Amino acid sequence: MNLLGVALRLTCAWLVVTIPVEAAEGVPRSISLPQALQRALAANPRLTAAERDIGIATGLKVQAGALPNPDLAFELDNALGSGPFKGLQAAETTLQLSQLVELGGKREARLAAGEAGVGAAVWQRRATRLEVMSETAVAFITVVSVQRRIEIFDEQISSLEQLIPLLQKRVQEGASSPAETLRAQVAADLFRVDRERAKTELATARRDLAILMGDSTPRFGAAVGRLTGIGQPPPFWSVVQAIEANPQLMRWTAVTAQRNADLILARLKRIPDVQISAGWRHFQETVEFSGGQPRQFTNDNAVRLGVSVPLPIFDQNTGNIIAAEDALAKTGAERAINKLVLISVAGRAYDAVNGSLAELKLLRTSVIPSARSALETIQSGYLQGRFTLLDLLDVRGSVLQALLREQEALRNFHIAVATIEGLVGSPFSLTRESSR
Repeated sequence: MNLLGVALRLTCAWLVVTIPVEAAEGVPRSISLPQALQRALAANPRLTAAERDIGIATGLKVQAGALPNPDLAFELDNALGSGPFKGLQAAETTLQLSQLVELGGKREARLAAGEAGVGAAVWQRRATRLEVMSETAVAFITVVSVQRRIEIFDEQISSLEQLIPLLQKRVQEGASSPAETLRAQVAADLFRVDRERAKTELATARRDLAILMGDSTPRFGAAVGRLTGIGQPPPFWSVVQAIEANPQLMRWTAVTAQRNADLILARLKRIPDVQISAGWRHFQETVEFSGGQPRQFTNDNAVRLGVSVPLPIFDQNTGNIIAAEDALAKTGAERAINKLVLISVAGRAYDAVNGSLAELKLLRTSVIPSARSALETIQSGYLQGRFTLLDLLDVRGSVLQALLREQEALRNFHIAVATIEGLVGSPFSLTRESSR
């Protein structure tokens, strides 16, 4: 699976992205979702750490295939004593080379475990890439959503500011109380308070997005995108089936192979290895009896050969074998736990998708049209004196709340879609509905 391709397509099918225009010199350029994903893949430190884990596993695999080093030994016997052993006159010098010969396929078992360790690290890196892409998409959607909330507040504030001169004119004409102008000003100021709160939320969201892209502070302008596109999700069972291809679950195949190799290695350690040695011994002085008379010789040499095998009487590695067997048996349960967690996360996201769709349907077919119709009627009637300012401000508040609810539902919808895409590893197939 080409994860970079997935990164570029992730949520783009449903998050309408426009190409940012060239920014003026000194002004941060706007950013699109594909650009945010590319920067996250290039600079997120979690991906760097995952790459290092592969290097660590590769190094352990290389080390697992290394042969035991030979031993070189030097011995000096019958020296520096007393009498005939004084000094080095009767010394025996031995130079010996020993080599451990592993039996039973221990080296092959270590290599198999090392190879499986590399595979597990590769799958973990792929899982980390999907997590980073999903989190980046969620952070980007959050930024776009908060930007839109600020735009909605700006629209409401601008609308009230246009109303205030009309109120002042009505006051001058004696058709309204001066208190109505103050009420309208208070309503506009309350919208400004909400806008400032949204700006704080936007600063936090932008920082979260920047951190995912490897920066401590945002180095980009506005996030360019619209959240209006929605669609019906496929059946939940198809999502569960797709989760089987999640790298977090695929990783357990390599973990199983690694633990199986560890068990084989633990069992093979009961087989004793052979230590073979060969050496050269130099005799400073030797004595040979011939006819009852000793004859002395000097500087004689001899070859020394040896074989040693440990006897597995007391330690047969039983404890390590039991631990390796339980570790292997535990793998299936750990994978099952991992899968249930992924299904749980996908289930909550799937419910959020359906819940957001239900909210959007009600908001778009009933609440928002009715609120806007009521606003037009009351605003027109207010200018004719048939409604009070409180009626007008109340219906404006209803329109604002409906628009904010719609924006929140759109954000929840796209965040849930991005979450599921991060679990299944590919764009979430939706039956497209028309955008508002």
